[in-house]
Amino acid sequence: MGPQQPGYTADEALTRETFLALMWAFSYPGRVHALPEANPYQAIADTLLDLETSYFSPDDSLAFYLARTGARALTPDRAAYHFYPTLDETLLEVVETAAVGTMLFPEEAATLIVGARFGEGLTFRLQGPGLPPATPRLIRIAGVPRAFWQVRANANQYPLGWDIYLVNGMQVIGIPRTTDMSLVE
Repeated sequence: MGPQQPGYTADEALTRETFLALMWAFSYPGRVHALPEANPYQAIADTLLDLETSYFSPDDSLAFYLARTGARALTPDRAAYHFYPTLDETLLEVVETAAVGTMLFPEEAATLIVGARFGEGLTFRLQGPGLPPATPRLIRIAGVPRAFWQVRANANQYPLGWDIYLVNGMQVIGIPRTTDMSLVE
């Protein structure tokens, strides 16, 4: 018998499951994936943030939690990860300052984690990598200002732009910067 591998701790298992949900969410844009914990923003923070990353959140209680990850709190124009459990019109000017990367370093763009509601509100057609070209995916999103989607369209000039995770309770949808979103009226 060979040496036994140590098992996952509960925290390691949680971050692994969260990472898998986030990975699959970007692999299949617009598809809903389950997150494994009661506080999705904390689970995402524990998975994505570490001593080498940075964050911004206008939500004081969440920002307090994010600080315990060891990541640096930075201004919105410099933070790698933005957490908006609630995004309203008053925050759109802040969102607009989020980094979109550069042509030499597109990976320096911010990732936005935004609270939303799925299955109601505006309907979008998604097209791009990870989506079948013959049958574009339709999603319905509420709880995010309509103007946000125009801000995103203006910021996304491939390879520049934001990767976005939409969070609804224990569910997540990934919208990579490579995904074209058009409003279905």
